[in-house]
Amino acid sequence: MSGRKLILDRFRLSGKVALVTGASRGIGKAISLGMAEAGADLVLASRSLPDLEAVAQEINQMGRKTLVVSANLRHLTQIDNLVAKAIDEFGHIDILVNNAGTNPFFGSVFDIDDRMWDRTMGLNLKGYFFLSQAVGRVMRDKGCGSIINIASEDGINPGLGAGAYSISKAGVIMLTRVLAQEWGQYNIRVNTIAPGVIRTQFSEALWKNPVIRLERTENNTALGRIAEAEEIVGAALFLASNASSYMTGQTILLDGGHFCSVRTLLPIITPRR
Repeated sequence: MSGRKLILDRFRLSGKVALVTGASRGIGKAISLGMAEAGADLVLASRSLPDLEAVAQEINQMGRKTLVVSANLRHLTQIDNLVAKAIDEFGHIDILVNNAGTNPFFGSVFDIDDRMWDRTMGLNLKGYFFLSQAVGRVMRDKGCGSIINIASEDGINPGLGAGAYSISKAGVIMLTRVLAQEWGQYNIRVNTIAPGVIRTQFSEALWKNPVIRLERTENNTALGRIAEAEEIVGAALFLASNASSYMTGQTILLDGGHFCSVRTLLPIITPRR
């Protein structure tokens, strides 16, 4: 082989430390377990400490190290505390997965108030920005790093009834481009995964609603089904690893072919008068 590195080795994360937010369940949990299987040690962040500890136990059984930190990423002091604890424990952060998110309001944009707007933007966009900033400084000093932002297909094509959420996720996609442009000089890569409907607790209101499930996914998605959280892991491992060493500023749309297949959706919301 004369020194040629095997392609599968480029997907390994041995010796890496990954910080994953929203790691207690759903996409965050699946990505955390996948990165541990690929060899990474994990910093797991979420507001639910018992659920995080259960994920950490699964990872520890793989022989990997974990640090569990309860954090509400809408608050900058808790972001600083999270990063400081990660550095104290591991000394460096190689991978950041911004996954924690919220969608507290479903309905017409006529009816969104400033409290719901601030809650949505505070976690989905502000939290992503300032955690990326804090971890980016660590990666800059190290000379490399990979940041993966979890957005949504709603950030590309707005979801019915998800106005503020769609706007926040569109912001995440632009955040990715801005950071990639500025931080490429430090060998920090920044990319986005934009999933469609995933069968998680977060999106339960969508996939358990028969009208939305039928019209938005089964009838309007090339693969004709809802995704499972584990189906996001492959893209995350690609973006975290050296396999994507020349990729930055990009958004991977994982929607089962929804964007290329969408037809007419039923009007499922109406504004209050």
